[in-house]
Amino acid sequence: MALTNSWIEQLPLKKVLSCKEVHGGDTNKAYQVKTPEKSYFMKVQPNNPASYFDHEQRGLKEMGKAGINTLHPLYNGQINGDAYLLLNWLDTDVGSQEDLGRMVAKLHQRHNDQFGFGDVYKNRVVTKDNHWNNDWVDFYVNQRLLPEVNYAKKAGRWNDFREQHFQRMVAKFTDYYGKNKVTPSLCHGDLWFGNVLFSKGEPYLIDPDAVYADREFDIAMTTVFGGFSNHFYRAYNEVYPFRAGIAERLSWYRFYYLCMHLDLFGESYGDAVDDILRQY
Repeated sequence: MALTNSWIEQLPLKKVLSCKEVHGGDTNKAYQVKTPEKSYFMKVQPNNPASYFDHEQRGLKEMGKAGINTLHPLYNGQINGDAYLLLNWLDTDVGSQEDLGRMVAKLHQRHNDQFGFGDVYKNRVVTKDNHWNNDWVDFYVNQRLLPEVNYAKKAGRWNDFREQHFQRMVAKFTDYYGKNKVTPSLCHGDLWFGNVLFSKGEPYLIDPDAVYADREFDIAMTTVFGGFSNHFYRAYNEVYPFRAGIAERLSWYRFYYLCMHLDLFGESYGDAVDDILRQY
């Protein structure tokens, strides 16, 4: 998406020296915007209202309240029918996975009395219902898993094997959390290593899909695509010890991420989904 000069001139900035596209993920177009005073990171979502970025902004602010290093929403609006979000720019370098582990543990120590985030928004394929819920089983099964499974069915990416083993997984999940209490923790919600960066040696979490959930929901995501070292998990555990048996529980949370990728990108993720379901 090439931004025209007339588009750029409508940004709430006094003078834009340059605006160049940068890597920013699969969902939004991303740009570095330079002015005489500073640089900005800008996300653009074509053909959407400014409210498209409401959920992300709330997540960034909530993480900020928890004392977590993250980006700061500065300006948000719509230009020529395109939603945009301007954030501060960070020059990236390298840092410590121990510091990252301690920061994620600090994030998860921010608790709430309910699960959810109090909003509803839609990604490319499913509507995410974050209405508050007192029951973790009900929230995770009905507000997270079933919408993506129903989409997979409509898209022709579901079969009898998946349905049978999915029902077994849900039954085991329901039985376990019917007997074991979960404390709602502030979770990043999309904690793969692509949403981690280091600036001036400090770790930062970016692009949240924030939700108050079982903290193991976040931990599971760190294990799906790699990038997090043993130093990360050891430092996390020193601050906020893992509950016994965590390794046995991560699969039903990995399923959520892999099934979402099945919905978004197709059957290339089918084998990974089946590998999870085969455990049940």
